[in-house]
Amino acid sequence: MQAKRCGTRPALGFLLILLILTLSTPTPRPLPLAPAATDTSVPAVARAWPVGTRPAVLRGWEPPATVYGPGHRGVDLAAPSGAPVRAVAPGRVSFAGRVAGKGVVSVELTGTDLRTTYEPVQPSVRKGDEVETGEVVATVEPTGSHCTTTCVHWGLRRGETYLDPLSLLPPWLLHGGPSRLLPVLDVPLP
Repeated sequence: MQAKRCGTRPALGFLLILLILTLSTPTPRPLPLAPAATDTSVPAVARAWPVGTRPAVLRGWEPPATVYGPGHRGVDLAAPSGAPVRAVAPGRVSFAGRVAGKGVVSVELTGTDLRTTYEPVQPSVRKGDEVETGEVVATVEPTGSHCTTTCVHWGLRRGETYLDPLSLLPPWLLHGGPSRLLPVLDVPLP
């Protein structure tokens, strides 16, 4: 009996030491890839919506946790087929063509390191063209969208990082309604 008890103590001691070493050693975690996250340094350079005057946002920006993770790398704006798609800010067209069966226009925004994209569209510009705010760069295609109705997917990138394109819009364009004149009280009329 005594010999049996002495044999289990070293085994228990070894297991206890192994458990302590396992718990005290940090488990290596994979490094996340560069996430597509909100960047507060995006300048509000846009002076127009890409479609309409205040289109409905059908689906907002949902940044993925990792480069290849699920998410929505832009915003979907309601727009009828054939509607004009306009440049939101001045820039140079860096791409105008088809990608995976969809028409795409990309514009590098002047004075920034940002690039905005519009799809699915029929481009009316060519690579290298200079565009001004509000200039028509394409028309909305009737098919090829991931929306349940016709829409324009508006994207924004800085290098390889996706950003929220709505951050390009100044607050007065993003949230503001029409100006209203209110009556001035206690002021005599001329």
